[in-house]
Amino acid sequence: MKEKLEEIKNQFLEELKHISDINSLTVLKSKYLGKKGEITNILKGMKDLSPQQRPLMGKLVNEIKNDIEKHLNSKENEISEKEKRKILEEEKIDVTLPPRGTSIGTLHPITQVMNEIVEIFERMGFEVVEGPEIETDFYNFEALNIPKNHPARDMQDTFYISDDLVLRTHTSPVQIRVMEKQEPPIQIIAPGKVYRCDSDISHTPMFHQVEGLLVNETVTFADLKGVLTEFCTIMFGVDTKVRFRPSFFPFTEPSAEVDIGCVICGTKGCRVCKDTGWLEILGCGMVDPEVFKSVNYDTTKYRGFAFGMGVERITMLKFGINDIRLFFENDLRFLNQF
Repeated sequence: MKEKLEEIKNQFLEELKHISDINSLTVLKSKYLGKKGEITNILKGMKDLSPQQRPLMGKLVNEIKNDIEKHLNSKENEISEKEKRKILEEEKIDVTLPPRGTSIGTLHPITQVMNEIVEIFERMGFEVVEGPEIETDFYNFEALNIPKNHPARDMQDTFYISDDLVLRTHTSPVQIRVMEKQEPPIQIIAPGKVYRCDSDISHTPMFHQVEGLLVNETVTFADLKGVLTEFCTIMFGVDTKVRFRPSFFPFTEPSAEVDIGCVICGTKGCRVCKDTGWLEILGCGMVDPEVFKSVNYDTTKYRGFAFGMGVERITMLKFGINDIRLFFENDLRFLNQF
């Protein structure tokens, strides 16, 4: 049996020389140390030995077994290191190569313009306030001098949730909420999303507005003109022409619409400005006393002005975009331009 063990060991060492991968090594291990392996068979045959021979042979078998395990472990480490070096060699990174470019996202053009509008008015001393997008009929209409059955309600194309709840059609309700809680002087802007039942090349059911309000004891229409003229020249350039046209809004009196010289044709007349040379960008006016009455302001003491603009409209004019639907189609070819 001793000669058999030596023969097994020598045979194992010879076969081990030709092993170059883990799978072959696993097969070799199973051949000599597995349940049906050479060493296991030797151990099973020890029952046939005399009691005096068993301890000696048991010691010898364990020595051979341990020696085989030692060689197996050594070979396994050798193969693993070799494979690791191969992977490192094949997958190494050349740090001298220039890096691959990464695509960095940017703000949506509407967000960019919204931020710019807010920044301009903040520099003028206006405070930013926000309010709920689901409003009551009182805040969205009645407190703004738009009572039941008023024709202006039809102009709003309102999404009604119930008889008394609507998706706000403008951010003017924020102004009412602020005036309810705060005595003048007030100088705020209210940016946010608004909703109307309208969808075409220049309208979407959801869009963005920025509305402003200034209330004190001395404000005049001249102050309103100065603030909005300054805004237009900062937003569209110092050479921008600005004009105020009389208009009507239920919550302001007198009211006006603000036009700028067409940024497409330079006031010469084109399809965009309908050959007038002017483009409407916002509405404004002095706050109607009826609005002050709804928040219990003394109409003999306080006066104010208000204005509102569509952010999509400003963005389209600023960047020369001719279809509002491009803002919401998520076409990367369009968005990557900004």
